[in-house]
Amino acid sequence: MTPTTRQEVLGLYRKIFQIAKNWQSASGQIEETMREKEYIRNEARTLFRKNKNVTDPKLIKQCIEECEARIEIGLHYNIPYPRPIHLPPMGLAHKQGRMLRHQEKLRKISKPIYLKSHDEVS
Repeated sequence: MTPTTRQEVLGLYRKIFQIAKNWQSASGQIEETMREKEYIRNEARTLFRKNKNVTDPKLIKQCIEECEARIEIGLHYNIPYPRPIHLPPMGLAHKQGRMLRHQEKLRKISKPIYLKSHDEVS
């Protein structure tokens, strides 16, 4: 990891904890605000620790883009949790064969960047 990339990652980490410190839930309830603050901190710790040994520059860039996207979406919608998406069920594919592999590949490609690591951790 280059020093510039390291500084960018550490800056994102600090930014997330600053957001958690100042976070206010949409409902305004103290209990919900505390739960959401704790979720933000735990999610950041978990994902940053999971990716601390990543050395591939392309993968590091992808993780940084995912982090920035989750920050922007969370601040925009005032929801710390990842926004759900709807992918149609694979009802048309056979249980095996090329068609199933093709649909699984399309589903993987169509997943937004901000949900790539969420399924791995949750």
